[in-house]
Amino acid sequence: MNIGPHVLANNLFAAPMAGVTDRPFRRLCKTLGAGYAVSEMVTSRRDLWDTLKTSRRANHDGEVAPIAVQIAGTDAQMMAEAAAYNIDRGAQIIDINMGCPAKKVCNKWAGSALMQDEPLALAIAEAVVAACAPRGVPVTLKMRTGWAESHKNAVELARAFEGAGVQMLAVHGRTRAQGYKGQAEYDTIAAVKAAVRIPVVANGDIDTPEKARDVLAYTGADAIMVGRAAQGRPWIFREIGHFLATGTHLAPPLVAEVRRLLLDHLLDHYELYGEFSGVRSARKHIGWYVKTLPGGEAFRSRMNLLEDSQAQWQAVADFFDALGGRMDRMPLAASGDADEQHNKTEGELA
Repeated sequence: MNIGPHVLANNLFAAPMAGVTDRPFRRLCKTLGAGYAVSEMVTSRRDLWDTLKTSRRANHDGEVAPIAVQIAGTDAQMMAEAAAYNIDRGAQIIDINMGCPAKKVCNKWAGSALMQDEPLALAIAEAVVAACAPRGVPVTLKMRTGWAESHKNAVELARAFEGAGVQMLAVHGRTRAQGYKGQAEYDTIAAVKAAVRIPVVANGDIDTPEKARDVLAYTGADAIMVGRAAQGRPWIFREIGHFLATGTHLAPPLVAEVRRLLLDHLLDHYELYGEFSGVRSARKHIGWYVKTLPGGEAFRSRMNLLEDSQAQWQAVADFFDALGGRMDRMPLAASGDADEQHNKTEGELA
């Protein structure tokens, strides 16, 4: 699969999630089988570009190409400038956020709220494409099925975005009004795929290899995008890839492998965020890993009291060492665990 000049390793994508898909997490997902991962959304507000939060999100040191950055905003010219800003900092693909349902985003008429204003949504797409095309940078866009059940306009917007030069569309199978409640539906994604010639990515409730297979078959989508199900289970990408290729399941990862993956992830995380922020923001990742493990809830309660990175890292190492003495492999993940955990994070799926 291609996005512009970029050839992807496969059609398994890690969804952009604010507060989650930072550089360390994207690198981990790509290591474990994701062919593509999109950054957390970067604001189009120029006055926030020099903040520590934005500078971290614009840091792509050591990241495997292609580097895809999602931008969010409500003004076409500001979005074009944000695209150029991120290209200057290494972005090779620009993704437009019209899918985030978070109130703090939609209250400012960004994210999925833009689907209510079709002329503005199209103007933003056109402006961003105009800024990116001369530099050879493809533009993609993520959206929902619509604002509400009574206002599903993904098909109409998809045609308009294709005409504006957008080169790939990702569709989350819920309206903004749904948030993450209920079940994702895939009829609208199938309709979008039938309406355009550019690649379409299916997103929403894909949490098992079988679900990935079924969604691809039902929608005809070119790729699938996994979000919450990868939290604490980033190896889901290789599980899906193996199942799609062979029709058989991989055994759950060894406890020793998960110990190594998590400890390496924590070191990468501390390096990006520093001591104070790194310890605190790492807690959610650790919590996702240990939630379903024996003694996981008690460990998480103790771990959340630690405020030193070395103490936190060592506590995780000791927990998995003790766990390895009782069990060889990780338990099979239960679908729904990621949904419950996601509600406790600082961010929302973008």
